[in-house]
Amino acid sequence: MSVELGLPKIRPQAPQLAPRRKSRQIMVGSVPVGGDAPVSVQSMTTTLTSDVNSTLQQIAELTAAGCQIVRVACPSQDDADALPQIARKSPIPVIADIHFQPKYVFAAIDAGCAAVRVNPGNIKKFDDKIGEIAKAAAGAGVPIRIGVNAGSLDKRLLEKYGKATPEALVESALWECSLFEEHGFQDIKISVKHNDPVVMIEAYRQLAARCDYPLHLGVTEAGPAFQGTIKSAVAFGALLSQGIGDTIRVSLSAPPVEEIKVGSQILESLGLRERGLEIVSCPSCGRAQVDVYTLAERVTAGLQGFPVPLRVAVMGCVVNGPGEAREADLGVASGNGKGQIFVKGEVIKTVPEDQIVETLIEEALRIAEEMGVEVDLDDDGGPGVQVVTAP
Repeated sequence: MSVELGLPKIRPQAPQLAPRRKSRQIMVGSVPVGGDAPVSVQSMTTTLTSDVNSTLQQIAELTAAGCQIVRVACPSQDDADALPQIARKSPIPVIADIHFQPKYVFAAIDAGCAAVRVNPGNIKKFDDKIGEIAKAAAGAGVPIRIGVNAGSLDKRLLEKYGKATPEALVESALWECSLFEEHGFQDIKISVKHNDPVVMIEAYRQLAARCDYPLHLGVTEAGPAFQGTIKSAVAFGALLSQGIGDTIRVSLSAPPVEEIKVGSQILESLGLRERGLEIVSCPSCGRAQVDVYTLAERVTAGLQGFPVPLRVAVMGCVVNGPGEAREADLGVASGNGKGQIFVKGEVIKTVPEDQIVETLIEEALRIAEEMGVEVDLDDDGGPGVQVVTAP
């Protein structure tokens, strides 16, 4: 048996994940969720909602980071009073997050919020209000997110299951859906969040098999930035790779912009969002003939905010370096005090080690120019203001 080696004549297509689960589509303001819509990324403000200026400033920062939907807390009347102005001025759809008081659901609908999240486990006499809520939401075209949370599960279900099991979370969500359905309301999105990724994954798998509502993925109380990133990446990766999930929120004990960065990177890593700047760098080892850590950090800093999708390989030895650099859009294979610069698989030049970063940035700018994007450098030599000069 002979095996032919060498480059294929036709570049193979990238492998695809499992087909997306078929779900109905809802509109959260201008953002479609479910159906064949791309998986969206959202976050939640940490400001007092009643502080309109601070809240809008944080929403602007989230929008700039790539947030597509934002949620704001509404625990008080002052917060409810601020909703109309926030909903009107926000550049992205605003979801009001309601706990404890059903009256704020109606206030959020009247304020023009794009959607309302309700937590049935901690809203007193919520089930008795569903008919009124369904009528008001349907009249305004406002979808409802039924947000079941392990930390505030209905006491009846805790007594039945003993704790917040996947089955308990799913039963809670579907029970509330059935009450809305009795009133002809199906403009619904569901989340069943748990702080344990294993429980959360199983809950969403069960939920996905039993309904066609769009699903909002989240690991609740995921923890500080590092821990929360790992837990969210594991849980979202497991579900999204099976086609389950229509919108995501990474919950971190960190500034909300960090949630957007992590969420966007998760989607990019799974091929569910167009890749932006991606640095491929080796972990270094005894073969490395260059300080890969410092080199990779300098290249990352120099290309921060680069406006076009670009995969840049920063490699430190001759074992994997040339191959990885050849597969990237732009790359360097370093060693013996110099670096081979690759562009689209071809070596274009060899430069001294102290010129590697400068050369990579120059070539990145040239690639951007060829794509019709002009990049103005900031004072530090990195990409600054981007101006699209051609379609």
